[in-house]
Amino acid sequence: MLSLPSTSASISKKKYDVFLSLRGEDTRNNFTDHLYNALKRRGIVTFRDDPKLEAGEEIASELFKAIQQSWCSIIIFSKTYAFSSWCLEELAEIVKQKKDKEHKVFPIFYNVDPSDLRKQKEKVEEAFAKHEERYKEDREKIQRWGNALREVTDIKGWHLKNRHESEFIEDIAKKISVKLYQTYTVVHDELIGINLCLEELYSKIDIGEDDVRIIGICEMGGIGKTTLARIAYTQMSPHFEGKTFLADVRGVSDKCGLISLQKQLNASTFLMFTKEVP
Repeated sequence: MLSLPSTSASISKKKYDVFLSLRGEDTRNNFTDHLYNALKRRGIVTFRDDPKLEAGEEIASELFKAIQQSWCSIIIFSKTYAFSSWCLEELAEIVKQKKDKEHKVFPIFYNVDPSDLRKQKEKVEEAFAKHEERYKEDREKIQRWGNALREVTDIKGWHLKNRHESEFIEDIAKKISVKLYQTYTVVHDELIGINLCLEELYSKIDIGEDDVRIIGICEMGGIGKTTLARIAYTQMSPHFEGKTFLADVRGVSDKCGLISLQKQLNASTFLMFTKEVP
């Protein structure tokens, strides 16, 4: 039987696991969309901005809040990332959270050279020249963006290079999942009542027995059913070669059909899913 993890350490109470920072016109409908769905298939709660938010000149306050409520940020540096004042403002806030709140940062270099970003060469130099002209009355802003860019590009990141994108994306999703597991292996006592709920859930699942268990978690909406299921999944998934976490089953099936869910279940030996019941 699976032994219960210690509850002496803490789990983050962040709303999101991952905040995706991207230049929409470069990657939103291809690479980022595939990455978002790969993370979602692993039960990783991910925030990506709505294109409608970008209609305004200034970065929406919702994005700052989402960064602050995320355990980590994945920054997708693409060819025109540095041309977006929106992206650079996001980047500066991510660096601020990294320094102040131990926010984790994972850069992806999507067909760009990190040294060009760090040294502000070629396209990046052109982008900053435009920013300097536009914000010539606010030199502090430009300096903050440049410092944030240098700091993040000094972090060892993931490079696409000549790899197949599907393989590259699955590798990233797997590594983020492992890092989250290392963070979420224990539960914070401040999540009121969740330890008792986990103990009861584990006793019913009884990992190690050679049979199938189906357990329903029933309660009113917003009380933490998905959080409970996700923590249990994160703690138990290393005991299985195949595993799948499906959240919002009804919503996903309505939008993408049952076949998309069936594909996620192929070869799984451990399944945890959640859905709202009327």
